Amino acid sequence: MACLSPSQLQKFREDGFLVLERFLSADECVAMQQRIGEIVAEMDVPPHCRTEFSTQEEEQLRAQGSTDYFLSSGDKIRFFFEKGVFDKKGNFLVPPEKSINKIGHALHAHDPVFKCITHSPKVQALARSLGLQMPVVVQSMYIFKDASFLYTEPLGRVLGLWIALEDATLENGCLWFIPGSHTSGVSRRMVRAPAGSAPGTSFLGSEPARDNSLFVPTPVQRGALVLIHGEVVHKSEQNLSDRSRQAYTFHLMEATGTVWSPENWLQPTAELPFPPLYT
Repeated sequence: MACLSPSQLQKFREDGFLVLERFLSADECVAMQQRIGEIVAEMDVPPHCRTEFSTQEEEQLRAQGSTDYFLSSGDKIRFFFEKGVFDKKGNFLVPPEKSINKIGHALHAHDPVFKCITHSPKVQALARSLGLQMPVVVQSMYIFKDASFLYTEPLGRVLGLWIALEDATLENGCLWFIPGSHTSGVSRRMVRAPAGSAPGTSFLGSEPARDNSLFVPTPVQRGALVLIHGEVVHKSEQNLSDRSRQAYTFHLMEATGTVWSPENWLQPTAELPFPPLYT
């Protein structure tokens, strides 16, 4: 079982992140990769939904915020694309499986393979050893590559679990962290605009200048789980290699005594309230 030792718990509290090598077996990684291959093969994307995804702030606001496709994806399995993969008519310029940036945000609820991993005894044991009483699964994403996005009162109630389905290296875009940065609060967050106004989201606050030398790279092998505190400062660089860096990531929130901000872009729905992790 994936219970954390006292020294691991202490390291997580100090750094704001923790690497657990070999959390998933190679077979479990392969099962998720194969399943995502089937989902992509069955993908039927209406042209008006071909949302280009970008990490540039303005483009993010234009491409994601202005479209209901993104804002209403919290309880569905939807596809978000890289830039430049469609012609003006919305036809693929590259193979469809190479066109996707990520798939989100409810794989954990709608797909049996991802649901099984998300609610696995290993994940439940990990959450229990962190002292989570009533964790719920807020969202999930399959990242192909490739916390200012989800806000709670009080802060510190959202936890990211990032699982490498392929080796994540310095060359293909591993995660980088500023250890201990989770203690200084969130300076910028993405919020949902009032209904009917454009664009659909905006950013509150600004990102302070970060000294790049503070970031520590965290390369991991396939099957590793990286536990990420909701407020720790982290990033991943561009993938400059010819190897993909697939990952499955999902967010847990301690629901006991927590208010989910109505300004968050992602909101639970009647069809899909946030499902409890413990089954």
